[in-house]
Amino acid sequence: MSESRPKVHITGVYGLIGNIVYTHLSQTGQWDLFGSGRRSMSSDRADQEQRSPLPDDHFRIADLSDSQAMSQALAGADAVLHIAAVPDPTNTFDEVVESNIRGTYNVLEACRQHGIKRLVYASSIMATWGYSEYVEPYKLIREDRVDELPDTWEKVRHTDPVRPTEPYSMSKVWAEGACRTYADAHDLSVICLRIGWVNKENAASGNFSNSVWCSHRDIASSFELALKKTADARVYDICFALSDSEYRWVDLDHARAVTGFVPQDRGQD
Repeated sequence: MSESRPKVHITGVYGLIGNIVYTHLSQTGQWDLFGSGRRSMSSDRADQEQRSPLPDDHFRIADLSDSQAMSQALAGADAVLHIAAVPDPTNTFDEVVESNIRGTYNVLEACRQHGIKRLVYASSIMATWGYSEYVEPYKLIREDRVDELPDTWEKVRHTDPVRPTEPYSMSKVWAEGACRTYADAHDLSVICLRIGWVNKENAASGNFSNSVWCSHRDIASSFELALKKTADARVYDICFALSDSEYRWVDLDHARAVTGFVPQDRGQD
């Protein structure tokens, strides 16, 4: 019976990643899935032909910046996958602040108000993007100078200092900190996934693109495993979520240790 299944709410359910995750989770039959978004149409970034619609009574129109609407949308949920955001790193601060900062605060407040104790937050590899722009050996990959890479080098870990480069990645760093605050103060179990590059085509080309790429299958698996982990124990953690590749420059061992995630796909350089 659906009434006995945990109720999971996906913000941004008709966005590219949100709908990939919804489609995957709906096929498992383990959760009663709800979702919200600013509109009932798919994101321009998503494949319209691959869209998986929610039942009308499981979808809520709600803008992230509207605290009352978000509180009403999340009422009754057992867990939240907070995926909705303004996703473009070329956006200005004014263009990201309402959705990515105020919106995440509104989601966290709704969790507190309703006693929701489980959250998976869609952060981004962009929180560490500065390593690829300013720090060797990582920038050698971005500049396609892989023949200059040393024989051995350390991958960027979740414990390394953040290096955002613009307002979008700054908003993700802020949100990770906000999630930490609510985890400590309100017993919220949170996993922040620093997601790689997910695209409609489900493919990448070139050394650097492949080094940050995440397949549809791997992003869906990352969310499923993180969701399950938040039910197992009180947790706050940060894990990278992307597919494997020859020049992947962020660490996935920690994700395997925390959630059991192992990428199933590999970018072809």
